[in-house]
Amino acid sequence: MTYEEFLDEVTTLITEKYAIADEVAIRMVMRAQADDFFSVHDDDPSLRTLDRAHQDAKVVYRNYSRE
Repeated sequence: MTYEEFLDEVTTLITEKYAIADEVAIRMVMRAQADDFFSVHDDDPSLRTLDRAHQDAKVVYRNYSRE
């Protein structure tokens, strides 16, 4: 999947797993992106998998849900 599709998938998974509004999940993913959390995904397309999206959704939620 493309980098943008991957970010969309992570956002969707956050909304589904944690019952969070779309806008809140988008802000979390945007903050993570601003912190370069996803930089390696942009450089290495092999990291943009559904399994990795599930893992990253968990990390993003854990690290950015309180901000």
